[in-house]
Amino acid sequence: MTDKTIIERTAREYIERLVLSSDPLNPKWNRENFIFRKQPKWNYMDGCMIRALLMYGGERYIAYAARFTDSYVDADGVIPTMNASDFNLDNICGGMNLIKLHELTGCERYRKAYERLYSGQLAVQPRLECGSFWHKAIYPNQMWLDGAYMALPFLASYGKLKGDRAIISDALSQVRNIRLIMRDKKTGLYFHGYSEDRKMFWADCETGLSREFWLRSNGWLCAGLADLYEITRDCEVGEMLRELVISLSHCLTDEGMLLQLPSRPEHEKNYPETSGTLLYAYGAMKGHRLGAVGKDTAELGKAALSAVTEKYIDRSGDIPMLKNICLMGGLGGVENRDGSAEYYLSERIVENEAKGIAPYLMAAYELSIN
Repeated sequence: MTDKTIIERTAREYIERLVLSSDPLNPKWNRENFIFRKQPKWNYMDGCMIRALLMYGGERYIAYAARFTDSYVDADGVIPTMNASDFNLDNICGGMNLIKLHELTGCERYRKAYERLYSGQLAVQPRLECGSFWHKAIYPNQMWLDGAYMALPFLASYGKLKGDRAIISDALSQVRNIRLIMRDKKTGLYFHGYSEDRKMFWADCETGLSREFWLRSNGWLCAGLADLYEITRDCEVGEMLRELVISLSHCLTDEGMLLQLPSRPEHEKNYPETSGTLLYAYGAMKGHRLGAVGKDTAELGKAALSAVTEKYIDRSGDIPMLKNICLMGGLGGVENRDGSAEYYLSERIVENEAKGIAPYLMAAYELSIN
């Protein structure tokens, strides 16, 4: 197993050489912006990176997180590049940073901004009949696992700040819907998406569920459950986290990694995917620290982080290079993503992208305090 000091050193190299050296309007980790020539805007990839950075604390890191966030949030708490009417749960991810920065600095722009995220979007977010949020306006009547990380910890944190038990209960009710509707009882894994009206071409006509267990979506759920358990200490959330990390542990390869499609090791195009493996590692270690996950499972999480560091990070250059990151994955949309194994295994694989680096920093932080 890779020495703990090597993992901690790698994380610090990422922070010092890639994160802190990045222009907030042109961050080096946002490969989507570079590949697709997108203009800078408020987005969840950057939100994940700043969220990971803030875990480490320290004056320099907090100052950078504030400078980065101030590039997207004006003094009145308005986020000009975000359209609340998109009802995109991904845009809520950075709300956790706004809460943390307000707590650390007392600056009112952050409070105003997180109030806007709640009142301007979540309070009026369209919902499925079961009570859960639509994932986005362009995906009506759909619930995706990703939202468990992107929105529900913020919703619970906001409710806790306000002393509003109904808001916290809303977050808990939504995560229970995920367990009730999207969990496969045989494997313990979760399907990526659910179409309540069964109208999506990727959805099973009887269950409304997508076809495959995509690793990163299960990873987002792992991380979201760990964060939600820390906020609420809800027993059922802790049980969900324990069940999921154990189920994923059963899918680990001999080298300690998880595959892009964790339940399909026989597929010739399947491969070890780092971002989802790291989200699993984070959930397992944090869950153990909080008392929801057993030590043996947490040790498998540590071993997975070690396997990524040893076999999928090239440290020969000035900046470490994390490999085997699936750039993106989804259902439907203009790309007509059908949720098949062939679809998930056809998505672009990249290096040093936020969706891999942020979970690496998160998992390395948990290792450092476990």
